[in-house]
Amino acid sequence: MATDTYESERQAVEQIRGARQRMGAELAKVIVGQEDVIEHLFIAVLSGGHCLITGAPGLAKTLLVKSLASLFHLQFQRIQFTPDLMPADITGTEILQQTDHERRMVFVRGPLFANMILADEINRTPPKTQAALLEAMQEHHVTAAGVCHPLSEPFYVFATQNPIEMEGTYPLPEAQLDRFMFNVWMDYLAEDDEVAVVRQTTTVEPQPIEPVFTGQDLLRFHGVVRKVPIAEDVVRYAVRIAAASRPGRNNPLDFVNEWVTWGAGLRASQCMVLGSKARALLGGRSHANFEDIRSLALPVLRHRVLINYKAEAEGVAVDDVVDRLLRAVKEGGGQ
Repeated sequence: MATDTYESERQAVEQIRGARQRMGAELAKVIVGQEDVIEHLFIAVLSGGHCLITGAPGLAKTLLVKSLASLFHLQFQRIQFTPDLMPADITGTEILQQTDHERRMVFVRGPLFANMILADEINRTPPKTQAALLEAMQEHHVTAAGVCHPLSEPFYVFATQNPIEMEGTYPLPEAQLDRFMFNVWMDYLAEDDEVAVVRQTTTVEPQPIEPVFTGQDLLRFHGVVRKVPIAEDVVRYAVRIAAASRPGRNNPLDFVNEWVTWGAGLRASQCMVLGSKARALLGGRSHANFEDIRSLALPVLRHRVLINYKAEAEGVAVDDVVDRLLRAVKEGGGQ
């Protein structure tokens, strides 16, 4: 039995390594550029994590997530978050069903009962609905009339938010932000890439995306990713980065004490380590290293480090704080 398990895991590792280029090629049928964003989404999917995608309108955030679901043959649902969206609109509700012999309450499942959920403009819906989504993200079930209903597996929430429109939005609670593995920033394309998009979208219809893996494959990969070796020094490096982001009397980093109101918690270290393992597999390596941690620190910390008004007044962004953290925290120990 142990031999069969080992062989299955070895085959899964080879599948992941061998499919990286093919996955990129399939997405390239509809998505131009955005290589870093795509890599982070691949890592989140292989790790079983949720992802927040921040970017201006028209950058193909919705198309990217929908294409990702097609790539892995996942059931996809898009939910447009609006100020009047109620929890039952996404979780489902009980209705009274009349039959020839009786009346009974029947639960009608909402759009959350899919494998990959696109929560479009998530910050436009009120806190009560966001709380219902938070339960689904954390527990992988929804509650209706006191009854828990398990969600489909694998289950991912990929949420989008617009950084430039603040009117009519509800800031996401820190507890909900912390459930997202990454906050990925989608920026405008380079000129050549933008020209390629315009040419591609104004001529023939794009070729359909061919699935590379299935949902069952992804469930198997989740366990394989967790077994990727990582040295204690590398884990300690991730922990030190997260700890260095927390202001306080014991923090020797003056810029953190000056600019940061709230730092990253334990889940940040977990996400950096787990994501590093998935990144190693995608890169064809047998173990995670310091570079994996460094490359994922920004998307992991971007939504977990809260800067204060002084930082904003001085033109300091969260990305600037994380960049200084990476320069201040050394790999071998100490600061």
